[in-house]
Amino acid sequence: MDHKTNTTLIFSLLFSITYLITIATSKDLCNQNDKNTLLKIKKSLNNPYHLASWHPETDCCSWYCLECGGATVNHRVISLTIFAGQISGQIPPEVGDLRYLQNLMFHRITNITGQIPSTITKLKHLRSLRLSWLNLTGPVPDFLSQLMNLEYLSLAFNQLSGSIPSSLALLPKLSYIDVSRNKLTGTIPESFGSFPAEVPHLIFSHNQLSGSIPKSLGNLDFNRIDFSRNKLTGDASMLFGANKTTFSIDLSRNMFQFDLSRVVLHESLGVLDLNHNGITGSIPVQWTEYSLQILNVSYNRLCGPIPTGGSLQRFDSYTYFHNKCLCGAPLDSSCK
Repeated sequence: MDHKTNTTLIFSLLFSITYLITIATSKDLCNQNDKNTLLKIKKSLNNPYHLASWHPETDCCSWYCLECGGATVNHRVISLTIFAGQISGQIPPEVGDLRYLQNLMFHRITNITGQIPSTITKLKHLRSLRLSWLNLTGPVPDFLSQLMNLEYLSLAFNQLSGSIPSSLALLPKLSYIDVSRNKLTGTIPESFGSFPAEVPHLIFSHNQLSGSIPKSLGNLDFNRIDFSRNKLTGDASMLFGANKTTFSIDLSRNMFQFDLSRVVLHESLGVLDLNHNGITGSIPVQWTEYSLQILNVSYNRLCGPIPTGGSLQRFDSYTYFHNKCLCGAPLDSSCK
């Protein structure tokens, strides 16, 4: 190989390496519209230190608290998860301009106030919405029913008021609803007995919901129900049944009144909490056949002997005490 050829090869190699390094260092995957929107969001949140990596000269796909999709969505921002930072302000309406978002989360930021912005309805790809442990006020907005791809909704630990919108039952993919620990009033919507597809987990605890449970809920097979610490009344026995595969039911600290003697459980039930209600009757003998992991029927109006056998004696006296006339182990009172 002559000297001229050798020089040409070395030059070509150096050029190729330089070109690749240039491409590698200047390759900004972030969509410019998304970057502009994110910088507006940062400014709206008063440029917190938590978002220090959000620098206009860097690729936004490398920024903290977010994720870009692959080439199929042109590396658009698909996830924004801001949590546990020293941040104050309101949820910026500009989040609605991140059109490819699938996951939006503001979590454990108690200085986030105001209402849920209506611009969220522009997020047609949104699958998970978690606005929890904030200080949001106002209603659970009816416009959330426009998010037709929504699968997961958590608005827990806020100061939300008003009623639960019946329109949430229109969402075809919703599999989880948590509106616990707010100031919600009114009744459980009748429409919640007719979810179109998957039956969601319903977590409504620590509110001020009142009235009776719609009978239509008895038509569905829920995985988890938590209606604890509300002001609900009447019959809740429609939630139980031999054909229900529910794992967890918590109805504690309400004003339910029904006859426990008629309640048939499914073997899949692992958690049952009925404490602090007005439930009457006796504990069915069939309950000895179930392998409950957690049970609490204290502070009711139950009578009769606690059936022996199975797992019912595995629980301590706190599971059964403060009833009208329950007797037998593990309670101190023997049955006459």
